[in-house]
Amino acid sequence: MKKIILLLSLLFTMTLYADAQRLAPTPYNIAKMYIGHGQPYFLEIGAESCPSCKIMGYTLKNIKDENPKLNIVYINVGNEREIAQQLGVQMIPTQIIYDKDGKEVYRHVGKLNSLELDEIFEKYHF
Repeated sequence: MKKIILLLSLLFTMTLYADAQRLAPTPYNIAKMYIGHGQPYFLEIGAESCPSCKIMGYTLKNIKDENPKLNIVYINVGNEREIAQQLGVQMIPTQIIYDKDGKEVYRHVGKLNSLELDEIFEKYHF
């Protein structure tokens, strides 16, 4: 019984640690307030239950940690389902970039690696 409790405790701790290594979700209504106010914004649309979304979350967290001034926001449509429809998201993960004026200038469905993301950030003047 002690082994089972220890194993469950370890599993729970590992889960908490893994979540801390991903980009934390931001409610869409908060992110929306900043879009179109002079800086580009990168929205990562995903859900906790999506393996590809988790990979993107790790990748984006690393990029954000290295470049804290980048406007990178994770929207969890698992918790905010109506936002997926509002944004026209049909599959996750989806990445959307808004320019400094709030105009959508880029949309991608699927995972992107660090090199692809670096190129995108450079192209869209992050």
